[in-house]
Amino acid sequence: PGVAGNTATNATKPCTVETGATLNVPLFVNQGDSIKIDTRTGEYMSRV
Repeated sequence: PGVAGNTATNATKPCTVETGATLNVPLFVNQGDSIKIDTRTGEYMSRV
């Protein structure tokens, strides 16, 4: 289920990945999801 307060805006939440890096991801990303990260900037790109 989604997080209370999900909106159509670019709301984000912090996420820590396996490498220990922390970045912001959209609210619809859940623990265990695979995501694509731009390694040049360290930003979230998409869910895969």
